[in-house]
Amino acid sequence: MSTPTEPRMHADEIHTDVSLVRRLLATQFPDWAALPVRRVHSFGTDNALYRLGEGLQVRLPRIGWAVGQVEKELEWLPRLAPQLPLRVPQPLVLGQPEGDYPYTWGVYRWLPGTMPELQEVAARPELARQLAEFVLALRSCGMTSAPRAEHPATDLQQLDPHVRHSIENSAEWLDAPTREQITAVWDEAMRLPGWEAAPVWVHGDLHSSNLLWNGERLSAVLDFSALELSDPAIDLMAAWNAFGAQARATYRAVLQPDNATWQRGRARALAKALFALPYYRDTNPEIMERSWSTVREVLADAQDD
Repeated sequence: MSTPTEPRMHADEIHTDVSLVRRLLATQFPDWAALPVRRVHSFGTDNALYRLGEGLQVRLPRIGWAVGQVEKELEWLPRLAPQLPLRVPQPLVLGQPEGDYPYTWGVYRWLPGTMPELQEVAARPELARQLAEFVLALRSCGMTSAPRAEHPATDLQQLDPHVRHSIENSAEWLDAPTREQITAVWDEAMRLPGWEAAPVWVHGDLHSSNLLWNGERLSAVLDFSALELSDPAIDLMAAWNAFGAQARATYRAVLQPDNATWQRGRARALAKALFALPYYRDTNPEIMERSWSTVREVLADAQDD
């Protein structure tokens, strides 16, 4: 069973613990098997994290859809890292399924720094500027053989039935006026043009829990599992799920998206929050906090249009 501090988030989640990590290391990477192992408390939904000694980390997928993430990072992060202004994860080896653990997994270098609280990120325009500069640098990286989104021009429309289903079934956690505001924002988004230009590199999941900082500046960006070539609106989601109004303005000023792309980013942020609120309400307080904040920021921003 999952520990009380990290309850099971998915119906078909695979249980992991320190003893499993020790068994996997002993048979596959015995040079590291004697190092101390301790679980890292994390609000991440895809992987369980374990500190290995002082300089390493083990990352174990806890759900089937996370399989392949380590492989993607092993392939792409060594190529991208030298071109980026912030540190990124450094995967070292790929572990194989073994015994009753069915997934590939990875060992990474441990990155120093702490995850900033949402309130810290939201209130600091200088962090928004740093993250925007990271996004620009990522977009400028080489794209040869890069993974591509299947339908970047129509992805927002493909979310439409799921978003409307979420709104229709949200009465117990959203009041009627809020649902009306959300519907109006989403209806407007459905009239936006899709991204028809060449796709660009996107991180895919920028938010406060995928950042590290030293108390003053960002030091690293984490979790590149959604890395691909797609609509640049995807990496605009941080404007609402991480930043307040002033920092959001800074993020927009640095990235300079056209208005339609900006609004697609806002719609994506709203959709992601709507999907997360019912799914994680009993298991992941950090995602709940960020999702409620995102809804508030999106609606406040839409009123200012």
